[in-house]
Amino acid sequence: MTKRFDEIEHTADLAIRAYGRDMKELFANAAYGMFALMAEPFGLSLRTKPSLEEPTREREVSLEATDYESLLVDWLNELIYLHEVEGETYSQFTIETLSPAELKAHVTGGPTKSKTKAIKAATFHELEVVKTNKGYEATIVFDV
Repeated sequence: MTKRFDEIEHTADLAIRAYGRDMKELFANAAYGMFALMAEPFGLSLRTKPSLEEPTREREVSLEATDYESLLVDWLNELIYLHEVEGETYSQFTIETLSPAELKAHVTGGPTKSKTKAIKAATFHELEVVKTNKGYEATIVFDV
């Protein structure tokens, strides 16, 4: 399996570079990367294939936007919102529908056991989604 994401150096905030063979995988891997930075979900590493013991919560996420960049930021911010409000950490992300204007996904997880870093929001700062010869890459900076 190819890597999902890398944490990259950033002066004041946190940042990742997520990878995907297609846009759906890119969006899922951006979520894996974000949760790997901010929580210890069920004692597993989100850098590799997830293997939840018993997922306890499943949520549907539906969003609309005007382009992939806006949708990516909205997606990650919605997950941060759910993480904070519901006290849950997600470790499985199934993107069902994805276009520049719409995202529909299922996320699975359970109660947050341990927070490692507080992420306030995904930002547009230095945001970049690019097509590569292996698929797609996105650089995402998080406000902490």
